[in-house]
Amino acid sequence: MRITAEPVTRLIDELNKLPTIGPKTASRLAFYILRGSKDDALALAQAILDVKEKIIYCSTCYNLTESDPCAVCASKDRELSQICVVEEPLDVVAIEKTHEYNGLYHVLHGHIDPLAGISPDDLKIRELLDRVRLADIKEVILATNPNVEGRATANYIHRQLVNLGVSVTTLATGLPVGGDLEYADEVTLSNAFKGRRNI
Repeated sequence: MRITAEPVTRLIDELNKLPTIGPKTASRLAFYILRGSKDDALALAQAILDVKEKIIYCSTCYNLTESDPCAVCASKDRELSQICVVEEPLDVVAIEKTHEYNGLYHVLHGHIDPLAGISPDDLKIRELLDRVRLADIKEVILATNPNVEGRATANYIHRQLVNLGVSVTTLATGLPVGGDLEYADEVTLSNAFKGRRNI
């Protein structure tokens, strides 16, 4: 005998597929949605559909955007000679909250991880190198996550940039080793930007 109705079970199963959402949290979320109004449920469903239908990648930096180029790439108020390289769009959000950086971004969409079958060709590294070659870039800031994969990715990119006549820096220590930028607080990220160093 089934205790939970099939639509509720299906909702729990779908929520359980989300990262960091286990079965108990998925159940709590499902019952929260069930207790809420139909309008709230429709608003949530519409928000999910909107991000799938309206969000694209910027053709310059590969960040998520509604328009191409994105607001950062289109801005005349940014420092156009700097590119900060990050792994994921969430890292851009974390860095922007510090108000310490006013240059451009380049989102790799991951990191090199041979064990998971992710090679440099699977990331937006070639596109980064093309940007550096074609634009008047003076500094590339490698802001990959301070873990094994992030460091390996930064080292690989550094080797590719060596002969392009650009200064390559990395964020200062103080970010936790093995952590992700998106979870770092604004003060830590701000200090990391101020103390960045040449590689």
